[in-house]
Amino acid sequence: MNLFSFHLATVTPAAAVAALCRPPAKKNVPGLHHAECLATMTLGAPIFSSARIQLHTLAVFASWDNERSLEAFLADTKLGHTLSAGWHVRLAFLRRWGHVSEFDDLPVNMEDTDPSRPVVAVTLARLKLPELPRFIRWGRPVEQLVHDHPGTTLALAAVRPPRTFCTFSVWRSRREMEDMVHGRDAEPGSDRHAKAMKERTRKEFHHAFTTLRFRPLSEHGEWQGCGHYVSS
Repeated sequence: MNLFSFHLATVTPAAAVAALCRPPAKKNVPGLHHAECLATMTLGAPIFSSARIQLHTLAVFASWDNERSLEAFLADTKLGHTLSAGWHVRLAFLRRWGHVSEFDDLPVNMEDTDPSRPVVAVTLARLKLPELPRFIRWGRPVEQLVHDHPGTTLALAAVRPPRTFCTFSVWRSRREMEDMVHGRDAEPGSDRHAKAMKERTRKEFHHAFTTLRFRPLSEHGEWQGCGHYVSS
């Protein structure tokens, strides 16, 4: 099964724009299946704020043949060198909901994990631009819920204009993540995610949308002064 990786690195705005416009492609990078390059956002930040789109921070989500392919990319390419100076986590695929064409070859369910073990969740969406106001209205409360949740050790969003959105979250346990998803937490407003999913079912926000769940394998480097976001 493929190896996945999620990277965070500080870059210049020019380097971020270059990566967003010309992401790595499998025809040019041996062993790469697909890569998404995005500018990070602070979950729940006001729409019109410098925290909403951060061109000084690059997020890259990628699928590889194996670790050798990833290591060669990090060692032998300009973007790989940049990402090596930041933080990344290597991931084993577990489950998929929804459909985005680049990941539709993944099975719906690869394996289940111990509910007490850490998991990583990645969502990827291609937004219907006319639905942007509804997406913001229903999405920001969920962003705040995930950002402030005691079960997350790292949670952020990312965007590639005009219509690709991504969220990334590291959870201390599968149980805590699933309690958030289904609104089973005791905290006020814990049903925000469940309500947003009902609204999405009523009228879709996206052309394509998928949620992917992973088992973290290893993490490398530091981000915001920390290198231990994945608990054992």
